[in-house]
Amino acid sequence: MIFTSFLIAVVLFASLAAGLWVMFSMILSGTFGLAVFKDMPVGKLLAQNLWNTTTTESLLVLPLFILMAEILFKSRLSTLLFDSLVPWTNRLPGRLLHTNVISCTIFAATCGSSAATTATIGRIGLHELIKRGYDKRLVMGSLAGAGTLGLLIPPSTILIVYGVLSDTSILALFLSGFVPGLLIAAGFMGFIALRTSLSPRLLPADPEHYTWRQRLLALKGVMPPTLLIVGIIGALYSGVASPIESAVMGVFGALLIGALQRALSWRALCDALVATVHTTSMLGMITATAVFLSVALGFLGIPRFVADGVASLGLGPYGLIPLLLAVYVLLGCLLDGISMIVMTLPIVLPLVVAAGYDPVWFGIFLTVVVEMAQITPPIGFNLFVIQGLTGDRLTTIARAALPFFTILAAAAMLLMVFPDLGTFGVSRSVR
Repeated sequence: MIFTSFLIAVVLFASLAAGLWVMFSMILSGTFGLAVFKDMPVGKLLAQNLWNTTTTESLLVLPLFILMAEILFKSRLSTLLFDSLVPWTNRLPGRLLHTNVISCTIFAATCGSSAATTATIGRIGLHELIKRGYDKRLVMGSLAGAGTLGLLIPPSTILIVYGVLSDTSILALFLSGFVPGLLIAAGFMGFIALRTSLSPRLLPADPEHYTWRQRLLALKGVMPPTLLIVGIIGALYSGVASPIESAVMGVFGALLIGALQRALSWRALCDALVATVHTTSMLGMITATAVFLSVALGFLGIPRFVADGVASLGLGPYGLIPLLLAVYVLLGCLLDGISMIVMTLPIVLPLVVAAGYDPVWFGIFLTVVVEMAQITPPIGFNLFVIQGLTGDRLTTIARAALPFFTILAAAAMLLMVFPDLGTFGVSRSVR
């Protein structure tokens, strides 16, 4: 079995190193394993898995939430968020640096993509804060860290993919993502406040002054996305709407926001639809081929073999999770988040469940780890986004993001020690 596992791993990573797409690498690996070590109709199994996965009802939520995010991406939402938050944050320790975190948190709840959150908020906030005299490294670091919240705060494409692959309730995953997401955002803001209190030179000399009337008037810019978020999450939590129905509501709300802002032309809408098709096709095929690889490994008995091997080490729950955290941090240096999940979940999930952890909890924990990968060089997508916005070297941006990487690592360990944080407020009835 060790030889079988080794050969399949060699085929998988060799095909990835050769530049083959992730989905084709997984098909090749699964087909190789079944063809060499099992006498099975591989073509029939592959076709059946691809069809069953791509036609599953729970996957329908993916293109809808992606379309909602694309529509909002074409609107003036980032500008409105920044202008609305400036009067409310200028007196906080760290002042306008908090706009990065708060804007990313709000946009994450309407987006589901880390890179899109970073690009949308960074397009306005990054240049505005640097122009106003804020420390460039702290601006870049806060944006890189806060942008990762697009993966955790629902609706999240990572959580949808995880839910489909692990046969876990997407509703439960969505509801479980809020508390950890808000705690991480609070951790980012706490670090900004502490860092700037210890080094006031990182801030401009004099804060701007706003009246209460100006603050209240500024709220009109943050109201549309807030109402959209409350509507979606309220419908989900109350049970009025399913995730798919909530996604439809989100698309309608995004169209309404774009129309009210007069920022959504027919060309922009067509671009949003095309981008949705591209993203959905990519994620759908990766998910479907990951299911095929999972089934192939199951037929070969590899997950059970690995589970028995890890169990024989006697690590226990508090030994297994730190080990997985270290492995995923290393993988994050080489692979993107989706690839990390789809390639490792068939092996890792049985280990975690056997250790007594809830699959919903592990989905949240794994998403936090993938957030860390978003700001881990050399493949951290958020680092590339910020590099595209600033032109700085990747190593400079990675150093700026390091404190926020540390906060994410601390959040992952906190979830291990207090697993209820990863399932807070979710009843068994929605699992």
